[in-house]
Amino acid sequence: MSLLANATWVTLQDPVFLPDDVDGRVLFERATARVLGNAGAMPTGGFGDIVMVPPVRAARERGVLKAVRPFVRMTATGVVWPDGQEEAIDAIIWCTGFCPALSAFAPLDVIEPDGLIHVNGQQAVREPRLWLLGYGSWCGPASATLLGAGRVARSMVRQLTDWLASPTQDVRLPKP
Repeated sequence: MSLLANATWVTLQDPVFLPDDVDGRVLFERATARVLGNAGAMPTGGFGDIVMVPPVRAARERGVLKAVRPFVRMTATGVVWPDGQEEAIDAIIWCTGFCPALSAFAPLDVIEPDGLIHVNGQQAVREPRLWLLGYGSWCGPASATLLGAGRVARSMVRQLTDWLASPTQDVRLPKP
């Protein structure tokens, strides 16, 4: 996204990047060793560590792999940071990885009785600035898998780019 728009990367903790020479194969070996009960044989790297694939290395070279801690709340037009500063935003891409968490969106009144946020593709129906990725098939085919997440993310970036460029963006859709 940082090639197309001003982007802020928000994480709960500082991200951990694997060395450049380590690829996704290492993560597969870790998972296999864990399943086989052979924790001592696990190669370096954690399940949440970031593999330095070419786009990630390019982002590092551009100096955009800087994460900040989460905002404290969302407003009708943006977010409020821990220091109290409010920032207007155009879109949020919400990716929580292995711990899906939607409660932060309760103030936006987008969580349906079934506990999910209804989406069109990855875009929240009732809050079009909110885009969801990686929660499972309800927000993209196989989007909670390593292979599926990449496919869905590429599609989402194209859709979000088009949406951000559209002069007719809905600020907020009416509640059905």
